Amino acid sequence: MTTTTATTTNTPVITSDAFLKNWQAHRGLSRRVLAAFPEKDLFEFSIGGMRTYNHLAGEMLGLASAGMNGIVTGKWETSPALDHFNDNVHLSTKAEILEAWDEVTEQIDVLWPQIPAERFSETEAAFGQYPNTIINTLQYLFDNEIHHRGQGYVYLRALGIEPPAFWDRF
Repeated sequence: MTTTTATTTNTPVITSDAFLKNWQAHRGLSRRVLAAFPEKDLFEFSIGGMRTYNHLAGEMLGLASAGMNGIVTGKWETSPALDHFNDNVHLSTKAEILEAWDEVTEQIDVLWPQIPAERFSETEAAFGQYPNTIINTLQYLFDNEIHHRGQGYVYLRALGIEPPAFWDRF
């Protein structure tokens, strides 16, 4: 009987640049899903008590912006003030949401290079309440967006709209 011993190395599975490129490709697809919504349905259509897609997009915007700010500066707040938890900020048109999406996408590109390599393995309480490593917090932001984009696919199909191909992230 032959047994093998697994060895581990410190070689990263994915580089920081590759992670960013993958996240931004997913953000591009999420933007196309957002753009596919008719204006009225973006703010009014819901299934089974789920939030409307403008609220889901607001959550994605707030988490990405505040998440990147927190990771880089330690201040877990949005910039500009896009936080979906803030009742004083309302994006009331699809154009405003798409513009905010583009601002946050640019913000991610500006802030990402400011994350030192060692920061990814540090533990911090994201948003002051969720202790985890920075890489796991980033993965949560990524996963949350994919989850809500999936809800957008369901909404679009229920509205009779063919959503963008889920595999087309480029």
